[in-house]
Amino acid sequence: MQQILFFFIRNKNFLLFAVLFLFSFVLTVQSHSFHSTKFMSSANFLSGGIFTFKTNINTYFGLEEENKKLIQENVFLRKELEAYKMDAAGKAPDTSTLHSKYRFIDAQVINNSYSKTKNILTIQKGASDSVSIDMGVITSNGIVGIVNNVSKNYATVQSILNTNSQINARVKNSNHFGSLTWDTKKPNVAQLNDINRLASVKVGDTIITDGKSTIFPEGLFIGTIKAFELGENDNYNLDVQLFTDMTNLKHVYVIENKDAEEIQSLEKESEDEQ
Repeated sequence: MQQILFFFIRNKNFLLFAVLFLFSFVLTVQSHSFHSTKFMSSANFLSGGIFTFKTNINTYFGLEEENKKLIQENVFLRKELEAYKMDAAGKAPDTSTLHSKYRFIDAQVINNSYSKTKNILTIQKGASDSVSIDMGVITSNGIVGIVNNVSKNYATVQSILNTNSQINARVKNSNHFGSLTWDTKKPNVAQLNDINRLASVKVGDTIITDGKSTIFPEGLFIGTIKAFELGENDNYNLDVQLFTDMTNLKHVYVIENKDAEEIQSLEKESEDEQ
């Protein structure tokens, strides 16, 4: 205590000067609008710089996390490509043929609706990136929808949460297929209708794309059976818990089937001949 008193006694002149200077500074700032404005401006500049720095740091680490997610998704997709079943016998796929048939175009979702009856999403890729109508869109978890309109740099996608959406799907490890639709009730549950009653189905079974079109390759994940019942036509109607969180879409992949035009042209010629 005595040392503290000695400190104040030894430095009384400096301490008195510091107190008077601080008092004068406060009076000057409060009584002169110019000085007050300058002071507040400097304070705002300093605090703004701190917040900007903090935001930049958060953004940096956020981007790093997004990059990690993209890397994981790319690894997942490569594994998926190797796991496709290219025929009903379940033979190992020819991955060189598979890679030459499909191309995956990564895209960012800039708008997404999921609370309407006819939901769509907008992606930041378009005709200049080789995106065209009737291309399938997926995430690393499962399917999202089908491209329905394209401009030079953007495209809209008809979501699977759309009453106009009908996608060929089947129960995994079975040849029983049906049409995947949406009843508008829940954004995480779709319906797979008209599965033959002879099919062996149970809650938890995986639903995948059927591959009977040029839009989606066979074997892409859709979801799992949540519930099922026999419909009026004595076929099963299934509730499918979707793998993809349709309310939280950021990165997607557009699927280009390089043989689509050739297949569609051939099928059209066959129809015209009938």
